[in-house]
Amino acid sequence: MENRIEEIKRDIALEIEQVSDSKALYELKTKYVLNKVGIIPALMKELGKASKEDRPRLGQIINALKDWATEVFAEKEKVIEEIERKARYEKEAVDITMPSKKAEVGTLHPVTLIKNELVSIFAGMGFRVVETREIEDDFHNFTALNTPAEHPARDKQDTFYVSDDFMLRTHTSPGQIRSLKSIEPPFKVLIPGRVYRADDDATHSPMFHQMEGLVIDKNITMCDLQGMLDVLVKRMFGENTQTRFRPSFFPFTEPSVEVDVSCFECGGKGCKLCKGTGWIEILGGGIVNKKVLENCGVDSSEWTGFAFGLGLDRIAMLKNGVNNIHILYDGDVRALKQFKD
Repeated sequence: MENRIEEIKRDIALEIEQVSDSKALYELKTKYVLNKVGIIPALMKELGKASKEDRPRLGQIINALKDWATEVFAEKEKVIEEIERKARYEKEAVDITMPSKKAEVGTLHPVTLIKNELVSIFAGMGFRVVETREIEDDFHNFTALNTPAEHPARDKQDTFYVSDDFMLRTHTSPGQIRSLKSIEPPFKVLIPGRVYRADDDATHSPMFHQMEGLVIDKNITMCDLQGMLDVLVKRMFGENTQTRFRPSFFPFTEPSVEVDVSCFECGGKGCKLCKGTGWIEILGGGIVNKKVLENCGVDSSEWTGFAFGLGLDRIAMLKNGVNNIHILYDGDVRALKQFKD
């Protein structure tokens, strides 16, 4: 037994010198100490073969071996831990003289920035935001808005139909109908959202954004519309910006107007942006057609209103000098990161 113990000590001393990492050390420690069937624990089981007189002495020798082995492994563990710590530090070392990596700061999409700016302006005038569905039926998208059956906008070459009676909305104006049928007048609502038309060129996209405004009250006139738009354009484009109404036609307003603003780039003198005219068209609007009110069950003899609609993409392009709408939607980070709030 004593010879066996001396042999085990020599083996441990020899094998532990070959160990260079913590995994190998743990496996060696398990072989000799940790495992119940390990070499040193197995010695305790052999005590039964010794005489009663030798058992106490041999038990002390085996326990001393175990204590010695535990201490040897602990010392080796400290050495390996220090070696591995230094290796990890060297691997994870940072050269503080190297230029740092700059974190890219994101920004909102230019159309979202315009939308947020407009919502803030209109909220200050008492409007509340209403968002409605993007798939509409014929009644809300066309019929209730006084659009005749033969109107070109109903053609499949202009409108994305889901079925014979349902389509992707072609404007945000269906939100007017849903508001008139669900909100008790008087009210002011703002209806932003995506709209869809079969059109695609430098200034048009099959998917784009509009913002619809609707005010219903008593004794509304065109003066109310112009007064509100004057406030809008001054806050959007500057205090010196002026508005101009031109007669137009929309099925859902009567009278109807196209609204121009004095060019905020040249101050109305004429430049490339306004094509030398000094004016830029930004939206259309007018007094809500009585037929629209009646289609929604609103008494047109008591209530009147005005409505307007503008293209968020167009405003974003004008304010940022973008000449191709696809720049806004191609996902080119080089272009989009130039827009800051």
